[in-house]
Amino acid sequence: MERSTRYIRDVQSYVKRKHHATNGEILDYLQLKYPHVSATTIHRITSRLVERGRLALAPPARGNVTRFDSTTDLHDHFVCSNCDLVRNAYVADAIRPILEQSIGEGCQISGSLIVAGLCKKCSKEAKV
Repeated sequence: MERSTRYIRDVQSYVKRKHHATNGEILDYLQLKYPHVSATTIHRITSRLVERGRLALAPPARGNVTRFDSTTDLHDHFVCSNCDLVRNAYVADAIRPILEQSIGEGCQISGSLIVAGLCKKCSKEAKV
C-alpha cells in the first residue's frame, strides 16, 4: 500500500493544476500552507512520485532545473525559448516519419520530441 500524506496530495494537486512545475515552484506554493516544509521533503516526494509513475519528467526549466509533468502518458512538448513556457503536444506520430526520412540511413527516433519556438504572448511582444 502506498503512503499518502497531505504533502504528497498537495504536491500532486499543485502539479496537476499547473501541468508542469519545478521543485522550487512546488516548495514556494506548499510553504504558503506549510511554512516549515523543506526543499528536501519536496525533492523526496517528487522523486517518489516519478518512481511510482504518478508524475513524469518534463523538459528541464532554464538552468537545467528538473521540471515535473502531471501527464504521464508518452507525449511531446513545446517550450517557449523566450519565457520557458511548457505545453504538452502530441505531434510525434505526424512528425516522426518526416524527421526519420530527413535523417536517413534507417535511423529511428525513439521517445518524445521537444519543439522550441515562441509562445503566442512572446511572439506578440517580439512584433511590437
